[in-house]
Amino acid sequence: MKKILLLSGMMTALSIHAQFSVTIQAPEGFKENDAILYTLNGSKDIIVTKEQKKNNIWTFKYPKAYSGMMKAYFPNTNSAVSFISENKNVNIKLDADGSKVKDIIYLDDANILMSSIQELSQKKEVILPALSQIKEYYKDNTDFGKALKVEIGRLTGSDIAEASKFPFVSYYNTNYNKYLSTENTKKVSQDDIVNFIDKSNDMLETSSLLRPILVAYLNNGGNTNVTASVDKLLDRLKVETPRGQTVLSELIDIFDVYDMSEFKSKYLTLAKGLKCTITDRLASTLKSNANVELGAVFPNYKFQSAVNTTAKSIHDVKADKKIIIFWSSTCSHCENELPQLLAKYKELQAKNVQVIGLSLDVDKSSYTSKIAAFPWINDSELKGWNSSYSETYNVHATPTYFILDANNKIISKPEHVGNVLEYFNAK
Repeated sequence: MKKILLLSGMMTALSIHAQFSVTIQAPEGFKENDAILYTLNGSKDIIVTKEQKKNNIWTFKYPKAYSGMMKAYFPNTNSAVSFISENKNVNIKLDADGSKVKDIIYLDDANILMSSIQELSQKKEVILPALSQIKEYYKDNTDFGKALKVEIGRLTGSDIAEASKFPFVSYYNTNYNKYLSTENTKKVSQDDIVNFIDKSNDMLETSSLLRPILVAYLNNGGNTNVTASVDKLLDRLKVETPRGQTVLSELIDIFDVYDMSEFKSKYLTLAKGLKCTITDRLASTLKSNANVELGAVFPNYKFQSAVNTTAKSIHDVKADKKIIIFWSSTCSHCENELPQLLAKYKELQAKNVQVIGLSLDVDKSSYTSKIAAFPWINDSELKGWNSSYSETYNVHATPTYFILDANNKIISKPEHVGNVLEYFNAK
């Protein structure tokens, strides 16, 4: 299967425009030197470039036209700043305490407006219902009643007129309200969603709306009609097209996240069988899944600061079998399952089975405290879902288990700790 780099039609058509810049100012004490700029394709962050701080400022030059969501990630402090681009300069100021970002101050008009709309939307969902109930107990001619009326009017108002000056802000909020707002989702049919996905401009891929709209689409069709719903959508989009392949990739990931293995297998097989050129987006999904297929050699991982071992990598660990666990100290299922594995650890050791835990933690103290109870090999990048694990090993949830043989081939992918123990007759 051949892979090529594909630029969207809008990117190509508008590339003659002058580049824009993203400027992020940090206070003097912010303990970070590097920053990585990302754009978005569906639900996947795409690395653009990496810059170093100069005079407490990061400046990214973006050479092409781009309207949509962006992110700057600070790897050493594991913090991130999200913002939008209207294909114009972006200016952001950080308020930080040491390595911790306390506040994000948007200085350009598009991000100021987007932030304001997002804040208003949250208040509508949380505060407006309560205010509407309280209003029933106060007359409109009282001071408090008048104040309530003003605030309810403000929260039920709309910034759409101002948003119309900004194409991406308008696109995002119009379509979020239409397809994802609880007030409107019941009014939208599957045909409406299919038409929108088919006819939308390229901002669909950069908006972060695609995956939630696909989930809404599947829910709209019901659990008994998943195949019919997906086939209807893919028939319209055509999987030979960039959008069809992005949607196919997103659907495969959705089925993975929701443990819908039958549907994941069906559409992953479809993706593998494509004879046309494929996009980077779909290629990454295929590679991530191929890495962890039964019988595949588990991709090696060089330990960062592993404990309970002198081995330098997963492949350096010598054992007849290895149990790989992707987990987190904040994961409630891990809290329940890992003690069960701990209770059988000596029995597993006697069978020359080694356990390797790779944590998707962020907080070092929480991670360190938790692994004190786990005598097996433990390591973490301390980058949460920004770690390399999620893409390399197709990890969408914790805990995720793999069992490897002595040659590091994947011989089982248990769903739960009970399946792990059953595999080794350790229940």
